[in-house]
Amino acid sequence: MIFGSEIPDALARGSVLGTVGLVWIILLVRLFGLRSFSKMTNFDFVMTIAVGSLLAGMATATSWASLVQGIAAITVLFCLQFTAAFLRQRSDIFLSVIQNDPVILMEDGVICQQALEATRVSKGDLIAKLREANALDMSKIRAVVLETTGDVSVLHGDHVDELVLQGVKRID
Repeated sequence: MIFGSEIPDALARGSVLGTVGLVWIILLVRLFGLRSFSKMTNFDFVMTIAVGSLLAGMATATSWASLVQGIAAITVLFCLQFTAAFLRQRSDIFLSVIQNDPVILMEDGVICQQALEATRVSKGDLIAKLREANALDMSKIRAVVLETTGDVSVLHGDHVDELVLQGVKRID
């Protein structure tokens, strides 16, 4: 104990260790780039959650060994994410192993019931996403895509370029 009492000691320890952990993460983001938290893939999403959890563990560490273990774990996650991003760019096989394909849930105003069933998305969830995207007219919705991250993209307007739908899976 630094302060001779549990509460002040816990406050000081949490403040110092939390700050050390946060500074370490900022340094790693500066080193590895902003893509580290981009949430472009399911791997990125998991990494973001894991880093947050590890930071919380570091802030509540009761020993220096726990702090160092948290720093090591976060560093390894950044290295793994960097390696995965590198391999995704250079290997179609690696890409197909670690990443799901985006799926069309609705196309040209028509809900794809089989796609909803295959992806376990309810019609109510789809309609909620349409409301969030300010979709007012079903006939103007060109496509609704369940992305690899679990996000839902609503594309509405007069036309959708095929490039935007490249690599998106249609379930018939």
